[in-house]
Amino acid sequence: MVYVQPFAEEMNKSRRMAALQSRALAEAGYAVLQVDLHGCGDSSGEFHEASWESWVDDVLMSARWLEASQGGPLVFWGLRTGALLASEAASRLGPDQRLLLWQPVTNGKTTLQQFLRLRAAADMGQSGGKGVVQQLRADLEAGAPVDVAGYRLAPAVALGLERARLGVTQPPGKVAWLEVSSRERAELLPGSASVVEDWRAQDVQLWPEVVNGPAFWQTQEIEDAPALLPATLAAADKLTQEATR
Repeated sequence: MVYVQPFAEEMNKSRRMAALQSRALAEAGYAVLQVDLHGCGDSSGEFHEASWESWVDDVLMSARWLEASQGGPLVFWGLRTGALLASEAASRLGPDQRLLLWQPVTNGKTTLQQFLRLRAAADMGQSGGKGVVQQLRADLEAGAPVDVAGYRLAPAVALGLERARLGVTQPPGKVAWLEVSSRERAELLPGSASVVEDWRAQDVQLWPEVVNGPAFWQTQEIEDAPALLPATLAAADKLTQEATR
C-alpha cells in the first residue's frame, strides 16, 4: 500500500493519523510505504521547486518499487488531495487499480481557491483583502510563484492542482471511500456522492462509508479519528480479498 499525502499544512496535521493507520495495517500483514513528495517534509528540494507532474511521478516510482519488492495486490491510499494524485497515478498503470481514499478532494480547483483565500484573510488588516485572490491567480498564470500561509506555491503545482478532478481519469477497479464526520447519521458529501455514482455506472466496485470523528487534517490541535482505523482495515481486506496477503 502506497500512502499519498495531502496538500500543504494538511500533510502536517495528518501525520499522526497516517502513522497510526500504517502501523495498524502493518500489524495486519500489509506492507505500507510512506514517502514525502518532492519538496515536502523530509524529501529533497524545496516546495516551490515541485510540480504536480513530479508528484505524480513520485507516487508512480513508489508504487513500482513497492510492487517489485513486496509483490501482492497494490493499493493506492490517498488522503484529501492525495486522492487526486493517487487516482491519476493509478490510472497510468492501467485498468483495475485499487484505491483507498480518505476524505478525498474531488475538485482541485476548489482546494486551490480555498488555499489562496488564506492569503486574502492574512492581508485583511492591511488592504482589506480585496482582489488578493485574483492577483495571486494572475501571478500564477504569468508563471510567478506566490507566498501563501508560509508556503511558496509554484505555478507548476497550483495549475496542476486546479486541473485535477476525481473521476475524469481511467476508472479504477475497486475503491474504498472513507469519510469522517462529527454529525450523526452523516452521509457522503455531495461531490463525493456524484463521483461514486459515476464510478458505479462504470462498473467500479465501491465501498463508501462515513465514520464518526473530527476533521483531523484541519483541526487546530492534532486530533485522532479512532473509528477510521478499523474501518480502513476492513476496507483494505475488501480491496485485496482476491489475493492472499
